[in-house]
Parts: sequence; C-alpha cells; structure tokens
Amino acid sequence: MTSALVNLNGPGGAHPLVSDLEAAGIQVLGPVGERSKLVQEVLRQAPDVVICQDPLPGDELFKALQLVTETAPCPIIVFTSDTDAGKITRATEVGVHAYVVNGYGAQRLRPLIHLAQARFVREQSLRAQVQEASSRLEERKVVDRAKGILMRARQMSDDDAFHILRTASMHTNQRLGQVSQHIIHSARFAEDVNRSGQLRMLSQRLVKLALLQLAGVQAARAKDLLKESVLRIDTNLVSLGKSLSQPTFGDLLGQVSISWGRLKLALQDSPDAGDMAHLDELAELFLQDAERMTSSLESAGAMPPLQMLNLAGRQRMLSQRFAKYALLHAMGGTATSQRSESGMAESQAAFEKALQYLNEIPLSSKEIRASLDKAAVGWAQMCAGVSGISKGKDPKRLEGLATASEELLDVFEQLSVQYERSMQMLVG
Repeated sequence: MTSALVNLNGPGGAHPLVSDLEAAGIQVLGPVGERSKLVQEVLRQAPDVVICQDPLPGDELFKALQLVTETAPCPIIVFTSDTDAGKITRATEVGVHAYVVNGYGAQRLRPLIHLAQARFVREQSLRAQVQEASSRLEERKVVDRAKGILMRARQMSDDDAFHILRTASMHTNQRLGQVSQHIIHSARFAEDVNRSGQLRMLSQRLVKLALLQLAGVQAARAKDLLKESVLRIDTNLVSLGKSLSQPTFGDLLGQVSISWGRLKLALQDSPDAGDMAHLDELAELFLQDAERMTSSLESAGAMPPLQMLNLAGRQRMLSQRFAKYALLHAMGGTATSQRSESGMAESQAAFEKALQYLNEIPLSSKEIRASLDKAAVGWAQMCAGVSGISKGKDPKRLEGLATASEELLDVFEQLSVQYERSMQMLVG
C-alpha cells in the first residue's frame, strides 16, 4: 500500500483530504501541522509520497520542501488555490512533482499520486545520468593529468602512459580514476617532500659557502652559490605555501619561515669569523624546523616510497653538513674542534648507514642504480680528502673539499629527482 505524509495549512478542523486519501487506498501516516517538522517526519517515517494542502503557499512551504528534496528526496504533491505563475515556477524549482490548482477531486487522487511517482522516478534517473556523465568527465580529467605526470616522469608516449594506468587498475582491482588519483596524490606529496627536504640541505650549504668565502677558497663561486641558495629557499617556501594545506601544515611552514627569516638576516650582514658560531646556530634551528615539516609531509603522504625519497633527500643535507663541519674543524680554534669532529663523525655514520639502506631496497631502476654507484665513489673521495685536511687552512685541500661536496650534492640532487619521478613511486 502506498503511504503518504500529509501537511495541511488552512482552517482548523478535519480536512476531507485525509479521509479521501484513505478511501482511495492510501495509507496516511499522519498529518503534520508544523512546517518546521516536515523534514524530520519525512526522515523518520520515509513515506512514498508527501502531499501538502495550502490555499496560498509561501516561502515557509517552499523552503521546507526544498529541504525535503535535498535531504530525503521523494515524490511531492501540492494542492492549492493559488494560480500565480511565479508560485508554479518556484514549486518546480524546489522539487514539486505535481502542483494542482483549484482542487483535486477524490477520484483523481490515485492518478495524481502515480503521476508524481512517475515524474520522481524519471527525475532521479536523469539526475543519475547527469551525475554519471559528470563523474566520467571528472575521471577523464584525472586520468589525463595522471598520464601527463607519467609521460613527464618517464619520457613515454600517451599510449604507454595509459597502458601503465590500465595495468595498475587491473592489478589493484581499482577504477582507472582511483589509480590516477593515487598517482596525482603521490606526485604532489613527492614534490612537497622534495622541496621541504631541500631546505634542510640548504641550511647546511649556506654555512659551508659562508665559510669558503671567509677562507678565500673559490670565493667568487661560493658567493654566487650562496645567492642562488638564498633564492632557492625563498622560491621553495613560496611553492610550499601554495601547495600545502594551511590548516594541516600552516603552523609548521610558518615556523620554518620564521627561522629562515632570522638566518637570512644574519647572512645579509656579511658575517666574519666571529659570527660563524651564531650563524651555524641559526642554521641548525632552520634545519630542525625543516626536518620537522619534511617528516610530517612524509607521514601525511602515507606511502612507503616517500620514505625513500625523504631518505635520499636527507643525504644531500648530510653531505653538506659533513663538509661544513670539516671546514669548521680546519678553520676553527680549539673551542670548535671537538664539536666539529663530533659533527663529522655523526654525519658520516648517518650518511653511510642510509647509503647502504638505499642500495639494498628493491625500489630501484637502471638510472637510480647508476646514481647510487656514483654517489658511493663521490663520498669515498670526499672522505679521503677530508682526512688530510689540517688546521693549517691548506687552500688546495679546502678547494678539493669545496669541489667534492658540490659534486656529491649534484649526484644526490639527481637521485632525489629520480626517486620522485620513479614509476614505482608514482604507481605505488
């Protein structure tokens, strides 16, 4: 039996609509007098049809019916005496399926209910079709974007990128759009982790370059690289500000920006030998803030490959940190000697442990393997050169350290990009 929830608005007393509906074989769930409770009753009783009787419907009725359409869609009939065309248009806009003017006729109740139900079914079908078409269009956009990421990452054709997506879709039993969205998500977090990780490295590189300038070793080049590093930090912070969620990462990014502002100001004052300890202290604070943000991004990405990217990116920082401490050891006095030696030892141990781990993990490719081999050679050469540096500020050995540290940095910069773009990273 068809059930109806009836809303009456008119003179008090019994209304023939309820008895006429019952006589027509319609189960009346109960009249609802207050418009404010209409949606609540529709949700509670789930009628087959909502029927309203109102001689002069107004905003209160139309707003209530709009809420019914949005929260619990069902066939809606309005009986009224109002012939205003504007009201008819409004009724259609809020989802009324039959707006009956000047009475209903008891014998017409069932056909009118059937009409409203048929229109409701048709309307829902059209909505579903529109939603499906919209979903397909959005999925196509997502797939095209994911293909673009794969094409740039691996220099492949459109067809090859689509084949990768389709294969991943079949293997993971996911829709093509879901796989594509995962790739987009992975690529975005990979870029953010890489940019944030660069800040860690640059914190150490800046001090290293300032020390080289102070020692007169490759001074002109060190000055240019220092300017480039400052610009690079500024650019990365702007990019991260646009990419990262403000509610999620805004506080971390804000703290990084504050610590960078202090370090940048100290660099602008052309620090001399007496300022190096303070400069290094500011760089360490900047490093800690950048490390905290990078780790949070890795965790938020919730993808194991991001750990590899973060680890490879951290090697950039450790290479510069090792070189920084070697320079401090060679140029500093007795007060800094012990701290520099301890810093070198810690950096070396962390670097070599991570390098061994990266060589053992399955996430690899021909290019990654070649870069890791090159990194091992470069690291061995830098360690050998550092072991011969004395506190006499030997310009030749210091110059060798400067060159070796930048060459090793280039290798790990390339390796970080390779991890970021690797197919295993993107497809997960």
